[in-house]
Amino acid sequence: MEIQTLNPATPRQRQRIEAFLKRNALRIDDMNYYAAVLDDDGEMIAGGGLKDDVIKCVAVDDAHKGEAIANTLVSHLISHANQEGYSCIKLFTKPKNRQLFESLSFRLLAEAPEAILMETGIGGISNTVEALKKIKEESEKYKEYNKECKEDSKECRENTSYLTTSPPHHLTTTMQHSGCIVMNCNPFTLGHRYLVESASRMVEHLFVIVVREDRSAFSYQERKAMVTAGTADLKNVTVCDGSEYAISNTTFPTYFLKRLSDATDTQILLDLDLFRRHIAPALGAEVRFVGTEPTDELTRRYNELMMESLGKDHVVEIPRLENGGVAVSASRVRRAMESYSLKEAAQLVPPTTLPYIIAHLATRALHAELDTTPKPGLVDKDNSGAHRDMDHALMSRSIRAIHPYFVRLALLGFAADMPNHDDIVKTGIEAERAMFEATNGVNTYKGALFSMGLAVVAAAGKAWQGCSITPQTLSAAISKLAFAFPDTKGTHGSKAKQTAASETATFKGALDNAREGYPMLFNDWLPFYANLSKNGEPHALHLTLLRIMCDLDDTNIVYRTSLAMMKQVKEESRSVLSWWSEATHGTPQADGGTNLDTILGDMNRSFVQRNISPGGSADMLSLVVFINGVLG
Repeated sequence: MEIQTLNPATPRQRQRIEAFLKRNALRIDDMNYYAAVLDDDGEMIAGGGLKDDVIKCVAVDDAHKGEAIANTLVSHLISHANQEGYSCIKLFTKPKNRQLFESLSFRLLAEAPEAILMETGIGGISNTVEALKKIKEESEKYKEYNKECKEDSKECRENTSYLTTSPPHHLTTTMQHSGCIVMNCNPFTLGHRYLVESASRMVEHLFVIVVREDRSAFSYQERKAMVTAGTADLKNVTVCDGSEYAISNTTFPTYFLKRLSDATDTQILLDLDLFRRHIAPALGAEVRFVGTEPTDELTRRYNELMMESLGKDHVVEIPRLENGGVAVSASRVRRAMESYSLKEAAQLVPPTTLPYIIAHLATRALHAELDTTPKPGLVDKDNSGAHRDMDHALMSRSIRAIHPYFVRLALLGFAADMPNHDDIVKTGIEAERAMFEATNGVNTYKGALFSMGLAVVAAAGKAWQGCSITPQTLSAAISKLAFAFPDTKGTHGSKAKQTAASETATFKGALDNAREGYPMLFNDWLPFYANLSKNGEPHALHLTLLRIMCDLDDTNIVYRTSLAMMKQVKEESRSVLSWWSEATHGTPQADGGTNLDTILGDMNRSFVQRNISPGGSADMLSLVVFINGVLG
């Protein structure tokens, strides 16, 4: 017998795995490694796979059971996972296999009627439990303070003025010692805040665990930071690190279930059993709080099974906070963000969440520009324009790399006073470094980091003030920030200005435009884009890009070609806009739309031949989209 490695991502090898598993009444699941045990004739008689630190799809043909093949196979999988850096290995399997895997040193973590979760190795759930016990010990220092908070007459909350409704003071008749909430918070909303504050009034101490799984729009680090900031004034609340011991539909395998319809309940029951056996005892949590769920069937089912598994005496369901007759939810906030409306999102979140939303709007704006297709001379979803060193995948990777620095810039700006200039510069330099690391040295968004970074800081500052953001105040704030930067030397912009000066031409670079507060953007490009979007024009981004190209002194064009070529690009852009206006009479979705794509495609081919890339205009398009969302 020999063990052969198969790659589940390779179609032919995947088919071989599927055929073997089907023979053993199993289905294939998401894996990145599979080990097949072959007999002397090369036939697969056993196999098992891995998805990171989880063993999956283990099977042994009936004719070879009892030959200790499973021991050899599982040992091989554990060894491979250890080599990949995992010291503790998990396994989901049928309950009838418990004794087999216990003989292989696996220990039971949680069980449900259709599945069990086991693990082996160093650390694991014991490390998580010890960490939670230490958090519980830390919380004891607030014991005397919390006793005072039991008195209804004592005001123990310092900053709840932004709640639209006061939380109920007594949903239970008995004050419990401690309770727990497990939340995703994607992002943290007034609804989450309402749930936490309501629960905190019913226990001496409340532990909030933020789901660690990073499959949300907001990263785990962002979500935990939002919850921590949004509950900082609640002195009997501790925000805990999430752990890998949260079972979801993305981590729970279904390959061994006879009916896929059993998957949801089984996944939920395992998650609840993990909480009951390990998490709650470590924290000393006697009650778990949840919000009522009026719309989402999965969450409602989770709450139902929680009542059954933990017992009704250990679960408190708190009515959801409503705004305008509709429950305040993270999905409503995300929809507002998808519509680029900071104003709408701000009505649903505590102020401490706003910097994160602003940063995400900036990132969304960069993606919006990148995905606009076709574009002349620029990277889009179809091609790389005039660039040989970048493509859509590289640009997307670059955006992901710089996003955390937009968060940092927004947090810097979210304060009473304008942030220290050196802190802004330091963050920008670190963002550039992250960009170059992600792109192997290719400059993808250095210009956008400057313009968008200033706008993010300025918008966050205005959001902190709690006043309505206007074009005038935002422009002035950007201008003030830009004047702190000295004149540049050795950049594309400075070289373009030198070229223009030698030809006695007036030329404004990126810093000049920022110091002026982007007057062309606020007075022309932004109203142009807003009007097109309002009227449902599907090519609003394409047309706004052309409008910018008509006006902007694009340093990238001058650097790659010449001042004369930049002027020619302006004329060509005006010509296309004039044609569109005459062809459509400004009517959205008119016949000119298809022809516009054709013209832009021809324009792109011409730009590629002439090595023209209007990168500065692309940066301004992103900025238009972002500022439109901030003002929207």
